[in-house]
Amino acid sequence: MSERIFRIAIDGPSGAGKSTIAKAVAKRLGIDYIDTGAMYRAIGLKMLAKGLPMEESPALAEMLARTEIDFDRGNVFLDGEIVNDRIRTQEVSKAASDCSALGMVRTKLVELQRKMGQAKSVIMDGRDIGTNVLTDAEYKYFLTATAEERARRRHRELLDKGHESSFKEVLEQIVQRDYNDSNRALNPLRRADDAEEIDSTDMTVDQVVDYICGKVELK
Repeated sequence: MSERIFRIAIDGPSGAGKSTIAKAVAKRLGIDYIDTGAMYRAIGLKMLAKGLPMEESPALAEMLARTEIDFDRGNVFLDGEIVNDRIRTQEVSKAASDCSALGMVRTKLVELQRKMGQAKSVIMDGRDIGTNVLTDAEYKYFLTATAEERARRRHRELLDKGHESSFKEVLEQIVQRDYNDSNRALNPLRRADDAEEIDSTDMTVDQVVDYICGKVELK
């Protein structure tokens, strides 16, 4: 790859495989993967731990000012502590969705994300990367799949990690989160006008990775 700085933005609904795809693309292209969803999960985890309500408040502002989030070799650090597994529970997933609708949370994290994108070549995935965070990204994709397929993937992932859950429950959460993410007042989930949509319902991870890397490498 050339030494030029370029940014890849991947948006899409919950369970579409954005993180898995982004990590694989980053590894193949030799660029950094910024897990924006993990950043919101980390904030959600910290709010739950501190018993803060999912609303804007002076206490939340103070907490955010004292919060540090970083990534290193696949690990997510919250205030210097690795929280990889703790941020992947269903409770934290809901907290992440709730806190992502709070303006002061988004302002804090978007500022950090933009700084990362200015300094080096990166790939980011989330709900509003192409529409808000990296609006000038050289490559933009909207990764999606049917709600049923996304629920199957998430349910299998939870079972593999030892978390008891029912497919019906996971599907209901997927549908509810789709609604929440698409209807929130601040930067709702939508495809950027200049983003290419990729429906991964019948695609393997490798097929999606090959497609995106092929697009980047041809430029």
